[in-house]
Amino acid sequence: MRDRGHLTFALALHDALAPDRTRSACWSPYSVASALGLLAEAARGRTREELLALLGPGGPELVRESGVGAPAELAVANTLWAADDLPLVDGFLRRLADWPGGAARSAPFADDPEAARALINADVAETTRDLVPQLLQPGSVRADTVSVLVNALYLKTAWVTAFPERATADRPFHTPSGTRPVPTMRVTANARHAARAGWQAVALPAEGGVELVVLLPDGGLGALDGVPEVLDGLEHRRVDLSLPKARLEFSARLGGALRGLGVRAVFGSGADLGALSPDPRLVVGEVVHEAVLRVDEQGLEGAAATAVLTRAAAFRPAPEPLVVRVDRPHLLLVRHARTGAVFFLAQVVSP
Repeated sequence: MRDRGHLTFALALHDALAPDRTRSACWSPYSVASALGLLAEAARGRTREELLALLGPGGPELVRESGVGAPAELAVANTLWAADDLPLVDGFLRRLADWPGGAARSAPFADDPEAARALINADVAETTRDLVPQLLQPGSVRADTVSVLVNALYLKTAWVTAFPERATADRPFHTPSGTRPVPTMRVTANARHAARAGWQAVALPAEGGVELVVLLPDGGLGALDGVPEVLDGLEHRRVDLSLPKARLEFSARLGGALRGLGVRAVFGSGADLGALSPDPRLVVGEVVHEAVLRVDEQGLEGAAATAVLTRAAAFRPAPEPLVVRVDRPHLLLVRHARTGAVFFLAQVVSP
């Protein structure tokens, strides 16, 4: 199943990016899978095979089919920024045009790397409604940078049943370092629920075919092995849910994590990006990612961006609602309800 493959990718990379379960983290599997899917379109041979093995069967196609309906807002840009003198393969440009927001643009990498960086950052900021204003940090774009593949994502949607603001109050939350009061929302709504494999899950519907799945472990936040099983068991139920408000920001370099998950060839001298350009020197220098997620009484808002920098190298109602109190570290999974594409995956340790 494509959605299972995508979920496996998301959980594996989450383990690699956020192994410390005592710290909050947030990232976008959708954004990273989009960027890596585009990179796979540019690759051949072993380089391509390693990327597709990580993304899972049908992974790139799944993210491309996960549009949302009104009134939710989803903005996606998939952009190839290339040096003027870099020859590009027409077939790649045709495939890029089939991706959501797919476009190729030029940037003055050799003449003015900082201007190129500013140009890319401004475009990402526009797509993400300024939630990600500086994806590329100073010094990340150099004179030997020849292309940057960028995915930028913005998602905003309202709950089908909003949390009443009058019900929000400070309630105890148990963090690894102690218990403290945090602003906690409460709503009784038609949702989906499951409890199995060491986890309890509540899927709260939002407008546009989006849902937030709250994943609460029976004990501490540890291994994620039971997550696919509890997601498979979701059934419609009326739920009395207490959930802390959340505002999460996270940035990371993904190169080390990707190498650890078997994506190695693209970073080395044997990288084959011949489906992008006939220039044999192309190699990926780094993959950078930034994500922001906000969850409040009205709904959720999130943005993320991923850049691949290439160098010339070197829900059934019950009589009584089920009470779920989210009062300890947990996961938040924002996904497309039909396809299962994971827009955001977060671990909330200290809201």
